[in-house]
Amino acid sequence: MERIRACLVALAVVSLCGVAQVRSTASDHRYKAGGEVPLYANKVGPLHNPSETYRYFDFPFCSSAPVKEKKEALGEVLNGDRLVSAPYKLEFLSEKEAEIACTRKLTKEEVAKFRTAVSKDYFFQMYYDDLPIWGFLGKVDKEGKADPSECKYYLFKHLIFEIFHNKDRVIEITVRSDPNALVDLTEDEPVNVDFMYTVKWKETDTPFEKRMDKYAHDEESADDDEETGWKYIHGDVFRYPKYKSLFAAALGSGTQLFTLTIFIFILALVGVFYPYNRGALFTALVVIYALTSGIAGYTAASFYCQLEGTNWVRNLLLTGSLFCGPLFVTFCFLNTVAIAYKATVALPFGTIVVIFLIWALVTSPLLVLGGIAGKNSKAEFQAPCRTTKYPREIPPFPWYRKTVPQMAMAGFLPFSAIYIELYYIFASVWGHRIYTIYSILFIVFIILLIVTAFITVALTYFQLAAEDHEWWWRSFLCGGSTGLFIYAYCLYYYNARSDMSGFMQTSFFFGYMACICYGFFLMLGAIGFRASLFFVRHIYRSIKCE
Repeated sequence: MERIRACLVALAVVSLCGVAQVRSTASDHRYKAGGEVPLYANKVGPLHNPSETYRYFDFPFCSSAPVKEKKEALGEVLNGDRLVSAPYKLEFLSEKEAEIACTRKLTKEEVAKFRTAVSKDYFFQMYYDDLPIWGFLGKVDKEGKADPSECKYYLFKHLIFEIFHNKDRVIEITVRSDPNALVDLTEDEPVNVDFMYTVKWKETDTPFEKRMDKYAHDEESADDDEETGWKYIHGDVFRYPKYKSLFAAALGSGTQLFTLTIFIFILALVGVFYPYNRGALFTALVVIYALTSGIAGYTAASFYCQLEGTNWVRNLLLTGSLFCGPLFVTFCFLNTVAIAYKATVALPFGTIVVIFLIWALVTSPLLVLGGIAGKNSKAEFQAPCRTTKYPREIPPFPWYRKTVPQMAMAGFLPFSAIYIELYYIFASVWGHRIYTIYSILFIVFIILLIVTAFITVALTYFQLAAEDHEWWWRSFLCGGSTGLFIYAYCLYYYNARSDMSGFMQTSFFFGYMACICYGFFLMLGAIGFRASLFFVRHIYRSIKCE
C-alpha cells in the first residue's frame, strides 16, 4: 500500500503540464449546495507507459445513466483525451457513505481483462471541476509468494473522494481506494461487482486562485590555439558553400522553429498554458507553426538568392519538406502503431483531415508567399572582402579539428547547461510530473542560445585561424550538434530514469524525440550560423581587406 500511495502522489501531479480546461456548468466555478459539479472520466492506462492510454469504458466499468461524451478540442484530441461522464455523482457539499453507483456482473473474459490491467499497474484519470484525479484500478498481493503464479489480484470497488471547498468553490479533491472493499480477480470466474463510492467534504482557507499550487513540483537535483592565419584567407572566407539550396532551406526551417519557440514562450509566460488549460500547448504548436511558415519561405528564398541561386522553386519545396517530411513519416508510422494498439493517442480520421487542411490552406500558401517575397527582396550578400577566382588549398590538420570531433565539442557545453532542466521536462512529457515554471525554462533557453552562439563563434575562429575557409556548414553543424546530445540523453533517460516498456511506448518515445531533437538541430544550427556570420563579417570588416 505504501508503494501505491507513493505512486498516487506522483500521479496527482502529472497532467496539468498539458491540461486544457474541462469547463464546468458554472463558468466561474461557483456552486450552490446540492448543485451538480462536472465529473469526467478520461482515460485508463499502464503507469509506466504514459502514451498507452485507453478510453475509460473500454474496460468493463458500468454506469447507472447513459454515458455522454464531451466534445474535444483539437489540442485535447492531440493530447489523447477522451472525456465521458463518470459513473459517480459528486454534488456540491453533498456527502455520501458507501453509495452504490452501479452493479455489473463480470464475465470470465472481463475478469481476465481487469486482472491483466491490475498486473500492469493500470490507473484511471478523471477531472472534477477542472481538477485531475488519479487512482489505481486494483492491487497485486505478492507478500510471501516467490512464484508470480501464486499472486492474488484484486480490483478496488469502493472509491473514497475527499473534497475541500472554500465557501462556494471547489479547492482540492483527492481519491483513495478502500483497502477492505476488494474483488478477487485471481480466478477466471464470473463475479458480481457493486461499484461504490463515498464522498466527504471539508472546508479550507486556501483561496481559489492558489488551488493549483499543490501540483507544482519543486525538486532539486544535483547531478589555446593559433591566433594567426585567418587574415590570409580573406579571399576565400566568403566563398559560397556547397549544396547552397539545402543550406538555405535548413536556415529557413531553423529560423521558423526559433520563431515558433519564442512565440510559445511568450504564451507560456503570460499564462496561456496554465496547468488546467489542457491541450492548449498542442493547439498552439500546430497553429503557430502554420502561421510562421512564411518566415521559413522568406528566409530560405532570400538567402538562396543572395547566394546567387537560380532554382528558387525547388529551394522552396525543399524548405517546406525539410522538417515536415520526416515528421509526417514518423507520425504515419506511430499513428499506425497506436491504431493497432487501439490507444487513445491514435488520431481520429477527422482530426487528421483538420491538420491536413491547416497544412494545405495555411502552411503551404504562407510558405509560397514568403518565398516570393524573399525572392523579390533583391537583397545582396554583404561580404566585406572580395572573393578570389580560385579557392585556396586547405592545409592538413589534426583529427580533432575535423567536423565530427568539433561537433562533439560544440554540443557538449550547451547540453551541459540544460542537462538538469532536461530531466524535469522529460519527466513532464514522458512521465507523471507537471512542469509549470516556464520562467526558469525561458532563462535556461536563453542560456542555451548564448552558449551555442559563443561556442560556435569560438570554433569558427579556430577553424579560420587554421586557414580552413569552409566554415559555413561547419558552423551550422556545430551549432545544431546539441540536438544529437539531447537524443543521446533520451537513451540514458529511457534505460536509467524511466520504467517505460513495450513496443508502442518505445516507438513513441524514440520516434517523437527524434523529431524534436531534429527540430533542435535545425534551430540551434541556424543560431550558430547566424552568430558565426555576424562574427566573420565583423572581423574581416575590421582588417579593411584590399
